[in-house]
Amino acid sequence: MYTTQPQTEIFREDISEYVAQLQLHMALQARNLVPNLTHAPDSRQQLLQETQATIEKLVSRQNF
Repeated sequence: MYTTQPQTEIFREDISEYVAQLQLHMALQARNLVPNLTHAPDSRQQLLQETQATIEKLVSRQNF
């Protein structure tokens, strides 16, 4: 015989499944944002240069 689960338990399972899918999606998105590690020294150097350029732009545009 089939027994039904209480609504709160079904809701809790739905939320758990949603959170698991969201975590997977966020992990995959984060992988796309992180520089590729196959060329780690080059990637780190490029990231450093880009960060320095961005900071210099921001500082040069500030009004003191």
